[in-house]
Amino acid sequence: MINGIILYSIAIIFVTISFIKDRNKTKDALKQSWKMFRNILPDILSIMLFVGLSLSLLTPSFISSFLGEESGLMGIVYSTIIGSFALIPSFIVFPLGDTLVQNGAGLPQVAALMSTMMAVGVITIPMEQKLFGRGFAYSRNAAGIVMSLLFAYIIWVVMG
Repeated sequence: MINGIILYSIAIIFVTISFIKDRNKTKDALKQSWKMFRNILPDILSIMLFVGLSLSLLTPSFISSFLGEESGLMGIVYSTIIGSFALIPSFIVFPLGDTLVQNGAGLPQVAALMSTMMAVGVITIPMEQKLFGRGFAYSRNAAGIVMSLLFAYIIWVVMG
């Protein structure tokens, strides 16, 4: 809570300084920010609803058995597959990881899930192929999977 208060205070101070320097630019920037926020709000709310419903339906014991420490290597494999197909914005990935750990998921499994969500995009491969070429799209995604598995392994060794 203290961190939130500090961050909001800093933001208010900087907006005030900006407003004093140039009112018109500050007003335009705030209008643009509001538009951007309004555009992503439905996505944020739907993801929050999905996560909330999922956590209300999935008990901590189920999460623990599927992605917990005792799930071992298979939990990491499940996490890698789920994360590779999930299309979740980065600002949701970190709170989701924290919530999963608090509900019994293991750190290596959550590390694999979070890193594949950030680095792999199986669903976006067709778009990547059009923009960057087939070889690049597959290479980038394969490298993301390998690095995510390596990251999970390191956490497993260090934390386990």
